Amino acid sequence: DAEEYQPPIWKSYLYQLQQEAPRPKRIICPREVENRPKYYGREFHGIISREQADEILAGVEGAYILRESQRQPGCYTLALRFGNQTLNYRLFYDGKHFVGEKRFESIHDLVTDGLITLYIETKASEYISKMTTNPIYEHIGYATLLREKVSRRLSRTKNESRKASVTSEENNPVEKITSLVRRAALTQNDNHFNYEKAHNFKVHTFRGPHWCEYCANFMWGLIAQGVRCSDCGLNVHKQCSKYVPNDCQPDLKRIKRVYCCDLTTLVKAHNTQRPMVVDSCIREIEARGLKSEGLYRVSGFTEHIEDVKMAFDRDGDKADISATLYPDINIIAGALKLYFRDLPIPVITYDTYSKFIEAAKISNPDERLEAIHEVLMLLPAAHYETLRYLMIHLKKVTLHEKENFMNAENLGIVFGPTLMRPPEDSTLATLNDMRYQKLIVQILIENEDVLF
Repeated sequence: DAEEYQPPIWKSYLYQLQQEAPRPKRIICPREVENRPKYYGREFHGIISREQADEILAGVEGAYILRESQRQPGCYTLALRFGNQTLNYRLFYDGKHFVGEKRFESIHDLVTDGLITLYIETKASEYISKMTTNPIYEHIGYATLLREKVSRRLSRTKNESRKASVTSEENNPVEKITSLVRRAALTQNDNHFNYEKAHNFKVHTFRGPHWCEYCANFMWGLIAQGVRCSDCGLNVHKQCSKYVPNDCQPDLKRIKRVYCCDLTTLVKAHNTQRPMVVDSCIREIEARGLKSEGLYRVSGFTEHIEDVKMAFDRDGDKADISATLYPDINIIAGALKLYFRDLPIPVITYDTYSKFIEAAKISNPDERLEAIHEVLMLLPAAHYETLRYLMIHLKKVTLHEKENFMNAENLGIVFGPTLMRPPEDSTLATLNDMRYQKLIVQILIENEDVLF
């Protein structure tokens, strides 16, 4: 409960330092400068030397001017007074101003952010270097005590109706707390498939003060203060992101589609063993299509396959793919193949691709089988489970070969390029590897009971 939950002590030292950082002071040039770039203001002083810039800025902490280099005309420099010395930075503009990775709408914002960073790194360099050593992440998101508290909340609400949980969503204490606690709550779900997944961190600009959910320290700066996981919403410093475990619990609200979504991300977001597309399509095909001639080889209408894709993207596991809407089973088979083709990382991952190809080249059947089994063990758990389930299904397809004319070799030809793609986008590599791709899938189907 929110009453039981003890929030982390957010560490305000770096926030206080940001408040103390020098404020930027623009030193205006007293004369009109010819040929001043249109994207610079009156702080531009034209072609002057470092020494002249130092004299102009002397004694005024946070003061800054822009100048054109004497040695390299057409190159511009930000001269900034900090720590009783003048610092010179090569300045660039591409629609925004920058001296490093961060890009700013105005020179004033660039200088403000620079002064904050310089001040904090000067005053707290030792503190910053140690701020990842005692993270709250280990004690909050997954601590035993918190797990007990969250599981008590879950056990109390487990039998409540869906309607009640929807109406109380706005008051849900877990939603009000941090994403750490949301993920802790998810781990308590008995049906949660705890596949390992790395966070998908992207540089992020936070509006208003934000604290790192790994180390509990303030995320300083004006823009791009840290990174946010686009799958689960975890907010951390860039340097802290290197220490966060591969325990991302994607939030369904952030997953906009089913197709073209990373496989592990999708199953964790939907809390399923396998992508629901795979389960739904295979269930439908096994119910009414195993004896269909040319199953998986015969194409369904592209427009109808796209309709099925849109239905899954829109409705998830509630998508209607019944015979009433799609009497041609080849449409459902086509939608399943399209799902595998659209994966950003194939079911047989780029990391394991070359190992599978090398295993396929082994001439001794027993050694080849052993090698393939070893490589299967390297697949991420969600990929392994999806491949296992698909191979069990394709084995069932081959049992009806007399009716559907699809044996393991034929299915290998269809599914080889669908399930595995070379890491480099090389047509030559794809052509050279096609027979081995076919062979791998054929062996997986024929030996699914041994290999999985």
